[in-house]
Amino acid sequence: MRRHENEPIVVSRDVRAVLIPAGVEVKLKTGSVGYITQALGGSFTVYVEGNLFRIAGDDAEAIGKEPPPKIELPPDATDADVEKLVWDQMKTCFDPEIPINIVDLGLVYSCELSKRDDGARHVAVRMTLTAPGCGMGDVLVQDVKEKLEIIPTIGSTDVELVFDPPWSQDMMSEAARLQTGMM
Repeated sequence: MRRHENEPIVVSRDVRAVLIPAGVEVKLKTGSVGYITQALGGSFTVYVEGNLFRIAGDDAEAIGKEPPPKIELPPDATDADVEKLVWDQMKTCFDPEIPINIVDLGLVYSCELSKRDDGARHVAVRMTLTAPGCGMGDVLVQDVKEKLEIIPTIGSTDVELVFDPPWSQDMMSEAARLQTGMM
């Protein structure tokens, strides 16, 4: 996806948004003017009237952007193919304030796939936040759930937010540390 940082926007219809970092859902009104500060993983962080807001990819057209493409899985996909897609989907989840995905940030502690009795798959994820008091925790958990539940054959998810062990910069991938200058 092409980056849109600092691109001006005008809200074309009332749209749900989440105030960053409080995590409170609000409505941005038609005609609100601002600019995109981050466009990663299909969602948008926008700066409007002195505040940062996260707009979900499904509402992209409200700011003149395209929604993310639909996820497809070949009919002969193996468990390994699905697991790879699960991890790829989690790599499209970004902290709205940090332009690094949650996997490379080291926020995902575990991810397990299993088959349900009805043949669909269940995904159990244990993840954390960079700071325990972050108001965006519920938003990030919901983002992970929604992005996993659109994968064909995934019938249910359980995304658990945990704080033990506490997150540290050592958990970041080498690429993430390089990107943030923490090497």
